[in-house]
Amino acid sequence: MKIDARLRDGLEHVAEDARTAEELGFDGAWNSENKADAFLPIAVGAEHTTRLELGSSVAIAFARTPMTVAYQAVDLQRFSRGRFVLGLGSQVRPHVQRRFSMPWSKPAARMKDFVVALRAIWHAWDTGERLHHRSEFYDHTLMTPNFVPPENPYGPPTVFLAAVGPHMLRTTAEVADGLFTHPFLTERYLREVIIPEVEAHRGEGMAPLQIALSAFVALDDADVEAVRRQISFYGSTPAYRPVLELHGWGDLQTDLNTLSKRGRWDEMVPLVTDEILESMCSVGTEKEVAADIRRRYGSLAHRIRFNRPGDTSGPARFAGLVEALRGS
Repeated sequence: MKIDARLRDGLEHVAEDARTAEELGFDGAWNSENKADAFLPIAVGAEHTTRLELGSSVAIAFARTPMTVAYQAVDLQRFSRGRFVLGLGSQVRPHVQRRFSMPWSKPAARMKDFVVALRAIWHAWDTGERLHHRSEFYDHTLMTPNFVPPENPYGPPTVFLAAVGPHMLRTTAEVADGLFTHPFLTERYLREVIIPEVEAHRGEGMAPLQIALSAFVALDDADVEAVRRQISFYGSTPAYRPVLELHGWGDLQTDLNTLSKRGRWDEMVPLVTDEILESMCSVGTEKEVAADIRRRYGSLAHRIRFNRPGDTSGPARFAGLVEALRGS
């Protein structure tokens, strides 16, 4: 299992965080597009490391076009000498339409077409063959030699997609190299719902889909309460109800949703019982958390990032946990 770090927001932190992650033995490092661009930090991190994989977790696909992403991704793949992982997500309708002012429709089908278009563009650049991608959502049929990027000897980037529901999980299985799961997750849901879904739709002859987790961890009481609050927030969202229903906790989603609509956020937190929290979060000392992660996910996941809600510290925060997980 590969262990990934989180790059803090702000370009001024990236060089330090990337170097630290590499020195501590992390395998990769991810940045998010919540408050900053998804791709600029990757270039900074690549310049200051030699081994660390670097990726976007996630870049908002529908805020862009396949062509714009194709250029950025191949630039980063070449600059990092093959260490870039392109992570994409769809976001939700209000953000795509009202924040990015971009079209929204059929997100799973659109995402599938986005990735297929990306691969068509990269193939045309690599082979010199005519670019001809026409579909419901994206048409790319013009590519003259003047606009072909410099040769990329490292091959196309690995593509991961973020997915929660069955339609996006199916798309991920069909066209992606890897899956970013949502932090609102239990081992049972991963084992009984997500993995069977992607395996059922993975094409014959395709490599196994890489599963990347963002797993809640709590090393002290403050972590526990932060995770409990985060679970209460996620649990209020109807899209995440199936995770709770699998365990017989579906009514909790109704209660949390009702409170959230009334702005009673603090009252939501105590509704997350210790049983629910511990089903989604590894709690204890570094050695105990490492052993629990191995027990839950060692045979299921290919990569893991430690998720500590509200964390503003760099990768050094988890130095002991990385060491414990390596030794467990």
